[in-house]
Amino acid sequence: MSPEEYDAWYDTPRGAWIGGVEYLLLGDMLAPRAGETVLDVGCGTGHFTRRFAQDRRIAWAAGADIDLQATRHAAGRGAANYVVADARRLPFPDRSFDLVISVTALCFVDDARTALAEMLRVARRRVALGLLNRHSLLWLAKGRGGGRGAYRGAHWHTRRELHHLFAAQPAHRLTLRTAVVLPGGGVLAQCLEAPLRRLAPWAGAFIAASADVA
Repeated sequence: MSPEEYDAWYDTPRGAWIGGVEYLLLGDMLAPRAGETVLDVGCGTGHFTRRFAQDRRIAWAAGADIDLQATRHAAGRGAANYVVADARRLPFPDRSFDLVISVTALCFVDDARTALAEMLRVARRRVALGLLNRHSLLWLAKGRGGGRGAYRGAHWHTRRELHHLFAAQPAHRLTLRTAVVLPGGGVLAQCLEAPLRRLAPWAGAFIAASADVA
């Protein structure tokens, strides 16, 4: 999938709804303060980087991704600064950003623990991850047998795995939440999202984890 095709998906009705739900969940868990900075690790085409850059509370946003083509596309869209970098070796000094996010990128990183350690190293206040939930309807439809389409080769996380991922890291107050319970994204899915999240809070396809830097 080209960067243009990837970004175009967020312009579809389903993509716009899913992207919006994921962004609001991450934003709620990050709780940005006025004047803070944010780094998006594994930013891809910069969709979430741009959304956070447009938050009036965020003073400055940057994205980092190992894919040169995606990073160039993101830079061409403006709103933030971008750098080509490996999530496991971020080219920033310690405590460079108030907030650090990563949206589904760690699902495709071999050593997620090292990547998370790097995120915590360059963060001053809080880190938030958005990942694919192994215990979800989306996994049943797209994740089995190595995954299909854009999900091929992705690792789908569980709550237990996330507790292990953050264990022994310089972080505390780990919070886990999910969203996008019915991944079809139609009118019914949108209407039922809020009540289903109350009834089955761990069933969403998108599992988000946030923690404060110790």
